[in-house]
Amino acid sequence: MPITDKVAAAKQIGEFLQTVITHGGFRLKYRITVDPPIAGNREWEHPEILVEFAGPDSALLLERAGELLRSFELLASEILHLQGNEHEKIWFDCKNFRSLRIEELQLAARTAAEKVRSTGTPYRFAPMSSRERRIVHLALREETDLKTESDGEGGRRSVVVYPGNYKPVARPGRRTE
Repeated sequence: MPITDKVAAAKQIGEFLQTVITHGGFRLKYRITVDPPIAGNREWEHPEILVEFAGPDSALLLERAGELLRSFELLASEILHLQGNEHEKIWFDCKNFRSLRIEELQLAARTAAEKVRSTGTPYRFAPMSSRERRIVHLALREETDLKTESDGEGGRRSVVVYPGNYKPVARPGRRTE
């Protein structure tokens, strides 16, 4: 369901985080911003609610490629009953992790593009989340000599970069995002 009352949604997220941080024994603080201004790499996503963490346990949120940070975000999405295509409406960040990850994905997309151009063969990224796949697709959208598609199912879904004239064999489960 769409976020109809952003302030109430932010309050729900705050209550959830307060419970998790208190009972989990985390030494974290957080700031929740409704309709944050777009800055830096945030033009790639337009969150309606931004949650930023700081504190001595920040490193725990960022271990294993931000797994705990993403887990908190996913749980908040579930609490708000957001559908899969609405998860981008909330954004959790810590120590500018998200912006750095976007820059990393953009660089990886450019590197993959050059590899595809030089070899003429497709390049398959490791599996990634739908948000990360979207960033790769957007990073290469202006490259008229290339095309990108998402391939695979569930947690094994990844982006494949093809030369523009490449004709992949049709397989079930392949679709462009």
